[in-house]
Amino acid sequence: MLPMNDTPAPPFACARYIKEIGRGPNGARALSRDDTYALYEAMLDGRVSDLELGAVLLAYRVKGETAAELAAMLSAAHRSFEPLHVQEGRDHARPVSIPSYNGARKQPNLTPLLALLLAREGVPVLVHGVVDDPGRVTSAAIFAELGIPHAASPDEIEDSLASRRLAFAPITSLAPKLARLLALRRIMGVRNSTHTLVKILQPFAEPGLRLVNYTHPEYRDSLTDLFTDHPDAAQGGALLARGTEGEAVADTRRQVQVDWFHDGHVETLVAPERSQADAPAIELPESLDAATTARWIEDVMRGDVPVPPAVGRQVEVIADVVRRPV
Repeated sequence: MLPMNDTPAPPFACARYIKEIGRGPNGARALSRDDTYALYEAMLDGRVSDLELGAVLLAYRVKGETAAELAAMLSAAHRSFEPLHVQEGRDHARPVSIPSYNGARKQPNLTPLLALLLAREGVPVLVHGVVDDPGRVTSAAIFAELGIPHAASPDEIEDSLASRRLAFAPITSLAPKLARLLALRRIMGVRNSTHTLVKILQPFAEPGLRLVNYTHPEYRDSLTDLFTDHPDAAQGGALLARGTEGEAVADTRRQVQVDWFHDGHVETLVAPERSQADAPAIELPESLDAATTARWIEDVMRGDVPVPPAVGRQVEVIADVVRRPV
């Protein structure tokens, strides 16, 4: 984290940056890495006026971020919070970070199940995300129903990972400066660049594996460019796959492609498979609400209900990757 001092940082003027990125979808130009870093750092530090901040967020919403701009923003984001120190799990398993910022609307949110299954395999798992999202069932709500408390500070996150190999951290606890920019969605009505950044955060001081998901194909392309052209952004490794309603857990209806980015390379670990009409039915929660999902997850963990095959396969892949040397 950047050193603290008693002198307030001066306001950050954004006109020359907005002039480049705010020319619309056909005329906008990407900023240099240094300019992108300086701009996003100032946004995180609260040095940008409300008017200019709104203009920047909407400009990027229209233009989109290049891989180089995402890499610079990610670097600034990482310097805005203290990384977590986590001990390796069983058989030298490195920690795993699972972002959870979408929740469920049409399918059960099985991100907590994925986390619990990995923890049972001896893998330290951090799930970080929002606590509530109107109209969606969040992982935070399901963890609460499971009796797993929300960590309120970095120390509590580390303690939970040490004691139970599992922690849920609201983004306000993990990275409060990022949380402030995320919260602007409620005011502006649209997502901003920070919603992409929190899904690709590397929250650990030591190399940890990140689960990264995308919903739209263009995001797959931009994330692939990010992790291949900017190896620092993939430090510790990243597993990239199409998400389930924006969550990083495997889709129970089909097997999607899973790519592993590490050390400047990419490997396809799981090939995609089409869903089959005659495939056996998979037992899932009867309702999407948090309480019903939590009780169903408890049944799975006891062995009373089988693990959905796609989720089981995901656990196997992740558990294998985190035990490979880096």
